[in-house]
Order: sequence, then C-alpha cells, then structure tokens
Amino acid sequence: MGQQIERLRERVRGRVITAEDAGYDEARRVYNAMIDRRPLVVVRCADAGDAMATVDFARENDLVLSVRGGSHSVPGYGTNDGGVVLDLSSMRGVRVDPRTRTARAEGGCTWGDFNHATHAYGLATTGGIISTTGIGGLTLGGGIGYLSRRCGLTIDNLISADVVTADGRFLVASEKEYEDLFWALRGGGGNFGVVTSFEYRLHPVENIFAGIFFYPLDRARDVLEFYRDHIKEAPEELGCYPAFQITPPLPFIPESEQATPHCAMVACWSGPLDEGERALRPIRTVAPTVGELVAPMPYPMINSALDALVPRGLQHYWKTAFATELTDGAIAAHLQHGPGLPAVNSTVHIYPINGACHRVPAGATAFTGRDMTFATVIAGMWPDPSANEGNIAWVRDYFQALRPHSASGGYVNFMSEDDRAHVRDDYRDAYARLASIKKAYDPGNLFRLNQNIEPAG
Repeated sequence: MGQQIERLRERVRGRVITAEDAGYDEARRVYNAMIDRRPLVVVRCADAGDAMATVDFARENDLVLSVRGGSHSVPGYGTNDGGVVLDLSSMRGVRVDPRTRTARAEGGCTWGDFNHATHAYGLATTGGIISTTGIGGLTLGGGIGYLSRRCGLTIDNLISADVVTADGRFLVASEKEYEDLFWALRGGGGNFGVVTSFEYRLHPVENIFAGIFFYPLDRARDVLEFYRDHIKEAPEELGCYPAFQITPPLPFIPESEQATPHCAMVACWSGPLDEGERALRPIRTVAPTVGELVAPMPYPMINSALDALVPRGLQHYWKTAFATELTDGAIAAHLQHGPGLPAVNSTVHIYPINGACHRVPAGATAFTGRDMTFATVIAGMWPDPSANEGNIAWVRDYFQALRPHSASGGYVNFMSEDDRAHVRDDYRDAYARLASIKKAYDPGNLFRLNQNIEPAG
C-alpha cells in the first residue's frame, strides 16, 4: 500500500498523513473522545481536486472512507480503522455577496467561520447551536437552529452544492441541474457524496435580543407546559427552546444555585431590537428565575454562547426523538429523567420545528420532520470515561421513557451509532426515493459511514 499512498501524495496539494508521520495522533482524533480509531491515511484536502483524488484512492483500493468536516459526529463517522479519512477542515473559505444576499462556504467551515464572515454584512442564515459545529454535517441532515422558525431549516436556504460523487466526478447540484441529487442532499446526510462547498441564501440578521433563564426544578412543569403552548403562536422571529442543565459557575447565577440541575430556557429574538424585551417577557415571567442573562448582542454571540460547555474531548452518547405534540406523558418523562443530568456538559433540549419550516411542502426535500413540531435531543456529554456505563444508561432510560410519546424516527444529526438499524424509520416515506438516488450516485455504497441508506436493490 506504500506505493499507492505515495501516488496519492503526488496527486493532492494538501497533507497526506499516515501513522509514520508527525501529527498522526492529532489528525486521527475526533470530537467525541469515546471514539479511538486508527485510519490508514488522513488526507487534509486543500481543494475539491484533492477530494476527487481521495475518493478515487479509497474506491480503487477498496478502502472504507470517512468524510470529516467539523468532526462533531457523535458516532465518530469522521474516522475509521484501517481506511481513508477525507478531512475538509483546511477548506474554510467563505465568500459573501451582499448584493444577492448569498454566501458560498467551503465544506470544512464551522458555523463560527460562517457567521463571522456573513455578520460583517449584517446577514445570516439558519445555523447550529454550537459555533464549532461543521456546516456540512448540520446542513446535510436538515439544519435546526435559532433562526429556523423565521428563516426555515438550513436546507431551505441551500441554493446549490458542489459535490464529489463516488465515481470521482465533480457535480454542481441545484434546482436546475442534478435535481434528484440536490433533493437527496437536503436531509439525506452524507450518503451521496462529498460536498466541497455550499451556496446559501442569507437574511438580514445582525443584532439579536437574546436571553437564558434558569428556573428552579419545582417549576419545570410550568415552564414546559408554557413552552408547549407559547411556541405554537409566538412570532416567527422568536427562536427558543427549554432545557435541563446543571448550572455552571456563571456570574449571574447565585453561588448557592451553581452546580445543581435546573430547568432553563434559551431565547433568541431576531426581529426589531426595540421589540425584544416585550417578546421575551412571557418567558421571563412564566416562573421565578434563579438567574438570567438578557441582552442585545451580535447574532454570532448566541451561536457561541454554549461553546465552553462542550469542548473537544468529552465522551458523547446522544438520543433524539421527533414529536407532533409535547404531551403530558412526555412532560412527565422529562420531569422524571431531566434532573438526572450526569455532568455540567450534559443537556436536554426540545427544539421547535414550526413557523417557516412548516411552509415548505413535506416532500420538497429529504428532511422528513416537516409534520413534526418538536425535536428533542438527550445529549449525554461528560469528561470521565470511567463513568460511561452509568451515563449511557441515563440517556437510554430517558429515551425509552419518551418513546411512547414520540413519533417513529428522529433527527439524523443527533443519532448515535446504535441508531443505524432504525434509519428507515428516520426517513419514513422518503426512504425508497433516497435508496433509488443512492443507487444512481453511489451503487457500491462507498459513502456508508453515516446513518446509512443502502442503494436500492
């Protein structure tokens, strides 16, 4: 294999890293410290040509292929044992066109990179909750974020995508060409190729009015019942979600309330700033708070506000569920299990899927949550690997308690490795079409390290 790797080095401009090279251990490391794998080679792509060469190398040598952007994949799909890692993290350029309100971003960008570039023009599009998340993974799975009620999912703002397919071709997928591939990319995950750049529609979002509110646990029922009703009628400029969280040592939290579990609400008002105080007042007054921080701020600030809680190197195990309603039974399950958070890094969020998300027809993209109203993530994150067994059990028990009150399937971006068996449930009626498109563009299932859709037939 040495000769083949040397030929690969000759074909690419980026760095080709093997176990014999300095920096190999860092190159193979991913966000989830629970994942420890040793690929044959990591290729830090400099451009789309490098991605094409790397795909060819993996296919021609019958090697398993991982595609890595921001490296946040909880199941660790950005690495493997004995195969090829196509690493896009060096490709982080963003070009903004303020005249057309569009931006083209390379596939290794994080949302921090993207928001920094677009904020200079007073523009944004729906991104994630953590700024270190890669734009690629979040976009391809759908893209729920602070702006989704106002601006739609991230995929609803995707105009085109540059894609390297399994046969090494470079295609530009959009509503005008390779329409089937473009449909599949919007929600179908990384099953169909390597997206080396994304073109997005932008919206006028510069400064927002945001708040985080912590409530005592004995008022959590009031908070969840309020959220269930309020989010259905709230102005679409309001993005908010309730959470369970161990309070970190923040200056606005009394010392007596720190390091204990609380119910919380995070809110982002992207409408006129002078209306922000009034828009967040119902959240502030639903129950007495033990601490709160409410202020106008640049939009990128809220996207990075929680970053310190989720540094690279934690243990990760997550579960997710869609629901059309936050039922009394679901609330009871949250009240039973939410306070059992195993670490300050762990959290539970209940994101809304409505507003602009519901105005896109159900079959317009491969994202299958259009008829849902809520997406819950139980994000188990902790630093100590010796606690893995008990903390994983907390996530699983919580998820099992929610299952009777949830729809089949869930949001693919929040899935763990042991959820792969349920991928048909995740894609529901879209699965057959996705499998057919998979057969057309990746009949050998080269792109299989994901929530995998197998080629039809």
